[in-house]
Amino acid sequence: MTSYKLKVLIVEDDTLQSLMLEKMLKKLDFAICGKADKGQEAIELAKTNKPDLITMDIMLADDIDGIQAAKQIQKDSDADLIYLSGNKDENTLRRVSETRYKEFFCKPFNIKELEYYFREYKALNGMRLV
Repeated sequence: MTSYKLKVLIVEDDTLQSLMLEKMLKKLDFAICGKADKGQEAIELAKTNKPDLITMDIMLADDIDGIQAAKQIQKDSDADLIYLSGNKDENTLRRVSETRYKEFFCKPFNIKELEYYFREYKALNGMRLV
């Protein structure tokens, strides 16, 4: 038996946000299994790389938004989903509720709060063995 690093797919169209998430998650000993800035790319990476966790922005760089991508991904994957988005209007929240997600963080988010969440997530889910 060997320990297993939880694999994360980062879906974010803002380069700085994406780099910040990657740096934080690596510091917390998560494995980054892919990064996407487009919905279609996220769907393909999720299918190929089989992440344990997906961080999902809603507004992406193509015509498939994060909610549409999440719905598509969830047809074939039971990866946990965390939304990180500045969109919190009623329609967006209704659409988000149609997906299986663990948490929704509004941008701009508190970096310490986000780091705490990932630490807790890892403590609860990081004991998987291969």
